[in-house]
Amino acid sequence: MDDFPKLLIVLGISIALVGVLWLGWTRISGGAQFPGTFVFQGENMTCVVPILGSIILSIILTIVLNVILRGMNK
Repeated sequence: MDDFPKLLIVLGISIALVGVLWLGWTRISGGAQFPGTFVFQGENMTCVVPILGSIILSIILTIVLNVILRGMNK
């Protein structure tokens, strides 16, 4: 139970870091979308499905969390 507060802190920092990186990416790219993003536009709605961005984010978060959890178990 002693590791739970550490895990929460690390997760919070990781989420903040991802947010800062995401913000930096949109500023650098001028708000352009990732490749692999599908945009469906209707008369009154727009639906954006960032498939490739979601896969990349999932892989990065999986690697980061595995490294963190393995480091905490030592």
